[in-house]
Amino acid sequence: MHRFSSLTALACACLLLTACADDGTAEPDSESSGSGDSDDSGDTGATGDAGDGDGDGDPGDGDGDGDPVEPPALPLCGTEPPPGATLAPELPSYGGPGSCPTLETGGDTLNVMQTEHGEREFFLVTPSDAQDGEVFPIVFMYHWLGGDAVDFYDRAEAQYAADYYRFIAIIPDGRDGDDGVPFRWPFSIADDDARMDEEFAFHDDMLACVAEQFSVDKECVSAMGVSAGAMFSAMLASRHGEHLASFMSLSGGTGGSLVKPWVPATNRMPALILWGGPEDLCLGVDFDANSMELEAELEADNHFLVECVHNCTHGTPPFEPNDPKLPTFAPTWEFFLDHPFWLEDGDSPYIEYVGATGALPPAWPEWCAVGAGNAEIREGMCGGSEC
Repeated sequence: MHRFSSLTALACACLLLTACADDGTAEPDSESSGSGDSDDSGDTGATGDAGDGDGDGDPGDGDGDGDPVEPPALPLCGTEPPPGATLAPELPSYGGPGSCPTLETGGDTLNVMQTEHGEREFFLVTPSDAQDGEVFPIVFMYHWLGGDAVDFYDRAEAQYAADYYRFIAIIPDGRDGDDGVPFRWPFSIADDDARMDEEFAFHDDMLACVAEQFSVDKECVSAMGVSAGAMFSAMLASRHGEHLASFMSLSGGTGGSLVKPWVPATNRMPALILWGGPEDLCLGVDFDANSMELEAELEADNHFLVECVHNCTHGTPPFEPNDPKLPTFAPTWEFFLDHPFWLEDGDSPYIEYVGATGALPPAWPEWCAVGAGNAEIREGMCGGSEC
């Protein structure tokens, strides 16, 4: 993992935001690709109506015997939206000079894109055996400060996950201090709005060019970030998230004295907020406080959220899937695939799932729960801080 290097005195005030240096994901522990289970005939994820059923407290068969409630079929991405649902807007058009480059897939070749503000690079990951006519959800992956696109590709086992769950991952490289972005992604009070708008434009251009060359599901576009990338993902969701179906923050957050605040969003998308407990600190940044501040803003703005709190401080989330075939970071992939754009504000299939089973779906650890303040911090051994 990458280590921080010393910055100049001028950058020290903002260096507190560089806590993302050693975040990342674990190496894959499975050698063979699987195929994720998908049932397109399932429930739309709406919460059960207490007025339905046979009077025994559940939507049963009318015999009053306390019939069990079936959990919704997941994932919802790729299923038919319910009548009258609000659908995602059309995807953005390419706004850069010239035309979209011919895109290469996999972890060996960085795609180079011309933007109005210079060249940018990103990995594009698709299922290795993509089929003609297959329509893919998309997740953007924003890396931590001391890492880069190839680090996130490797540590997130992105190819294995894309093969297993059938999605496209877009993994951009952040900028550096020479470009006026000292922390790779613009999220700090030191970053002006022009730099943020440039990053939003690059995001749109990547999405537009991928959609030009692949069949993509505009109802299922998500963003995930780790530490510095997580803080930028929150900026993207709050300020430029009109097309996002969800976002995921891993040891990120908003507010405090050095990170820009959350701005109430017109698109109230589900969020996964994960961090390493009260000791998730690095170089003076309190990711515990910042994550809880983000949660408070989301709940006030009627966003559904899942909270996950582990005890490994500013380190790799200790996901340990019970099924060895699952990608290590199965909960993150499943979260974005279970939450299409057309869900009503504040809604999630997990509300019904927890009501039916008493727990989140099987891939989720016990230290995750629906709603802010409801997760019980993980206990047990872990690798500790990677700050």
